[in-house]
Amino acid sequence: MTTVRLPLFPLNSVLFPGLVLPLNIFEERYRAMMRELLKAGEDEPRRFAVVAIRDGREVAPTAPGLPDQTALPERGPAAGFGADPIQAFHRVGCIADAASIREREDGSFEVMATGTVRVRLLSVDATGPYLTAELEELPEDAGEGAGALAEGVLRAFRSYQKRLAGARERSLTSTELPDEPSVVSYLVAAAAVLDIPAKQRLLQAPDIATRLAEELKLLRAETAVIRHLPSLPAVDLTRAPTSPN
Repeated sequence: MTTVRLPLFPLNSVLFPGLVLPLNIFEERYRAMMRELLKAGEDEPRRFAVVAIRDGREVAPTAPGLPDQTALPERGPAAGFGADPIQAFHRVGCIADAASIREREDGSFEVMATGTVRVRLLSVDATGPYLTAELEELPEDAGEGAGALAEGVLRAFRSYQKRLAGARERSLTSTELPDEPSVVSYLVAAAAVLDIPAKQRLLQAPDIATRLAEELKLLRAETAVIRHLPSLPAVDLTRAPTSPN
């Protein structure tokens, strides 16, 4: 088993391979991470691992009763993640490669990264200025019937998007959508309006065909629900939100 140790960036979202991740970084632990990444040469990858926080929130245990208003805010690389940080994170994440890291005058950073490969989280180290993790890269197996499933998912996605955005809103045309099964599986997983647990299940699917089959079921179910709702606001399906950290 080949492993790698990388900086760890927990988020309240799921990153998929091939998807762009814009970040607005102001917490000191993540600023320290970016300063370290900037030490890499221009030709070297500036990689860090992204994992989703369980339940979409920081999961440190809380004591009963009223909060202590005199207590100092928790600090350090594992702040907000409890005594054993690995328990706060989903175990499958994605490596991100930072194409650009720009430091502002106030010391915060604007970062543009792209998801590359899936990884399994093996351990978390909180002894440094930011979290690091031991990671195992996961293979990307096609599975049975991935090509045919990708075609079905694309048709279902177009129908889903039209229902969600409304007939008068611009929708993606066939020429704007990929046809490679792996790319289809991750694009649809990222673009569909799903909660973090659903997106996490798609990320950690054992193969591409399994992911596509699950997406087909989800898209059909979501489209059926939308069809029976009177109206929904238009949603930009391909725009990833900036994460303030």
